[in-house]
Amino acid sequence: MSAQPEEAPAPPAPAAAAQLLARLRADRRSDTWVPAFERDWAKALEDSRHSYNLTPLHDVVRGWQLRVAAAPAVDTYMDSGRDETGFVDLDDILGARR
Repeated sequence: MSAQPEEAPAPPAPAAAAQLLARLRADRRSDTWVPAFERDWAKALEDSRHSYNLTPLHDVVRGWQLRVAAAPAVDTYMDSGRDETGFVDLDDILGARR
């Protein structure tokens, strides 16, 4: 019997964080994304140091990989001219996550 559930995702490659940071620095959003990634990474690194668990680091890499992958779809949506001014932010309804 394994101590880890079968549905647990595979950990990112060892160089995934460095590759992701290089990709973020090359993106047009680098002014906001790089500091945000570095802040998330620093917090996850501190959490990992205290827990001796790499999961927080893996979660940061996976989350940012998803964010970068979704960016073209978000750009397309924003460029389509849809007006979002009448909508309520989901965080205002559900509260802050985590």
